[in-house]
Amino acid sequence: MSKKIYSPQQLRDAAESLLPHVPLTKPPTRTADELLHELQVHEIELEMQNEALRQSQIALEESRDSYVDLYEFAPVGYLTLTRAGLIAEINLTGATLLGETRTKLRQRRFAGFVVPEDQDRYQQYFMQALLHGGKQTCELRLQRSDGTVFNVRLDSLLTTSDDAMPALRIALTDITESKHAEAELRIAAIAFELHEGVMVTNSSGVIIRVNRAFTSLTGYSAEEALGQTPAMLSSGRHDQAFYQQMWQALKDDGYWQGEIWNRRKDGKIHAEWLTINAVTTPNGVVTHYVGTLSNITQNREAEAEIHRLAYYDALTQLPNRRLLQDRIAQALASSSRSGHYGALLFMDMDHFKVLNDTRGHDVGDTLLVEMAQRILACVREGDTVARLGGDEFVMILENLSLDATEAAVQADLVGEKIRDSLARPYELDGREFHSTTSLGVTLFHGHDEPAETLLKHADLALYKAKSAGRNTLRFFDPAMQTALDERSALEADLRLAMKQGQLHLYYQAQIDGYRRITGAEVLLRWLHPEHGAVPPSKFIPLAEETGLILSIGQWVLESACAQIKAWSDAPSTRELQLAVNVSARQFRQPEFVTQVRQALTQTGADPARLKIELTESLVIDNVDETIARMQELKALGVGFSMDDFGTGFSSLSYLKRLPLDQLKIDSSFIRDIASDPNDATIVQTIISMGKTLGLDVIAEGVETEAQLELLRNYGCVAFQGDLFAQPLPLVAFQTFMHKCLGNFYSIS
Repeated sequence: MSKKIYSPQQLRDAAESLLPHVPLTKPPTRTADELLHELQVHEIELEMQNEALRQSQIALEESRDSYVDLYEFAPVGYLTLTRAGLIAEINLTGATLLGETRTKLRQRRFAGFVVPEDQDRYQQYFMQALLHGGKQTCELRLQRSDGTVFNVRLDSLLTTSDDAMPALRIALTDITESKHAEAELRIAAIAFELHEGVMVTNSSGVIIRVNRAFTSLTGYSAEEALGQTPAMLSSGRHDQAFYQQMWQALKDDGYWQGEIWNRRKDGKIHAEWLTINAVTTPNGVVTHYVGTLSNITQNREAEAEIHRLAYYDALTQLPNRRLLQDRIAQALASSSRSGHYGALLFMDMDHFKVLNDTRGHDVGDTLLVEMAQRILACVREGDTVARLGGDEFVMILENLSLDATEAAVQADLVGEKIRDSLARPYELDGREFHSTTSLGVTLFHGHDEPAETLLKHADLALYKAKSAGRNTLRFFDPAMQTALDERSALEADLRLAMKQGQLHLYYQAQIDGYRRITGAEVLLRWLHPEHGAVPPSKFIPLAEETGLILSIGQWVLESACAQIKAWSDAPSTRELQLAVNVSARQFRQPEFVTQVRQALTQTGADPARLKIELTESLVIDNVDETIARMQELKALGVGFSMDDFGTGFSSLSYLKRLPLDQLKIDSSFIRDIASDPNDATIVQTIISMGKTLGLDVIAEGVETEAQLELLRNYGCVAFQGDLFAQPLPLVAFQTFMHKCLGNFYSIS
């Protein structure tokens, strides 16, 4: 609508026409001109206010447009995923990258754009982002509807949406070009490190880079070569005219190749084939020269034999002391990079001199060759076995545990394996021969000790073994030796524990939402006659390492089945389930399914009342074999629960394939559920995930009413923990059931 304009006279007339109608108790004090002036001032103020409002609206619209432009046309795609993996929102850049309109992309599953080969990596990334929150990054390949594939990096952040549900905000960056550039760099790096020696000089001929083959070919390290000129290799066999012709060809053609005699650092002269290329700018200015060298010295077979004689023992063909020093240096460097411990084992035979003196050196040599073969069979392919001389052998064990104590246990196991192998009888010259072996062991970690010091330490440990009566193994570190002695004593006690009835089954109640007992988890306890209760964390890993877990696990399984049968005779307990933990080593036995079937048949237990608990790490290791074995047991009627869920990195694609009945939330998430929002989110996600997959969810480690109340609010309906009952022996557990169930149940 257009604005109507009034003249000053019209305004004055309007003001005067109002005056007679105003009831006055005293004569008016303002004239018509004054009123007119006030109206004009008021109109000007209104105009100023309207103008200010228009400017604010313009600024607000410009700001909104800038924000929209920044969001919609950002160099990266922005999208929001629901916890079901559906696209809730995406900007124009993201839609362009995916090759679809935003209307078609909303509520579409993002996983549908991930190439099949990267599906598992995406599922692990998505699960970890939902469970652990924080900033998560993943690189993978996406495929558009038109079939084109491109590389992306996903940077995500877990937030809460308007409906208080977790949402995943993701920045989608196209890294296809950078991936291509990386590939080109890798190709260039591999090409640079080919078997031919390569040196790069600047335009003045000063060496600025060499490869490993150059170092091997010339004997000069990179540090020694850098800053020098190729003249350092001059053999003196070529005159000045030879080099002048070379440089003239480089000047005219930018290229030269031919045979040249060079001198190694050790003074040896050998023939090489040299190719030099000039590197120029687009306008022809030389910036660098690249030279490649290859050894064309004849009689390579003779050189190989010389190398063998220099670095290998002539009798056993094992590395000798010279090569051992190099291998130790490599092992120390590898340990420094990885952080893993390694071990040096020094070994010799007990009373080897007697064999040589009584049976002759030929028989002794035959024994040494057989010993070398037996030792090699006891170590891994990447480990080193060397002969120092006589009956002295040294073994380098690499990539042991990150923990010193565990690494010592691993080294001890290998040492005992070698000692047992060498103790088997030998057939020497038609007669049987028996011998024993002593070993000294020292650990290494990075460059803490030089090679010579490590050999001395291992030799001192060998001397300790000899002093202890031979036919034994000793560590250089007394504290480490003490720990191993204690472990050995504990292993001996554990072997007796089964026979002497020191192992007992305890039961921890599992409760539903109405605090009714639905079953229990069977827990193993060791009551030592001298040391009292031995913590499971101490003897269960030992049982795993020694293989005792197989017989112990079978006893637990059979005892649990017998208890199920005993409870089946009473109406009040016949519906109770028993959960039994099964170790990876026990589950991997080919005869495990048969053992379970026999235990059920012999006891007459109802398979539906038996629930086997497996850990995430066990399940995701060789998934296809695990699924096949689980399905065999499911066919018997046995149920499955995944223990400690959320602590590993199970693939969602595998999880939905597993024939599980239940997920057990690890107690580490329950402990701080009331104070740590991250733990609370993880627990909610697991419960929601379980419901989505049609699985029961039970929370273990419930200790307080506050934890219980939160879990109930999140939808959890099964619980286990000290809030209800600690693990109890059978009689006490049945008393507890009687007390809890009261008139509803009668314990027989």
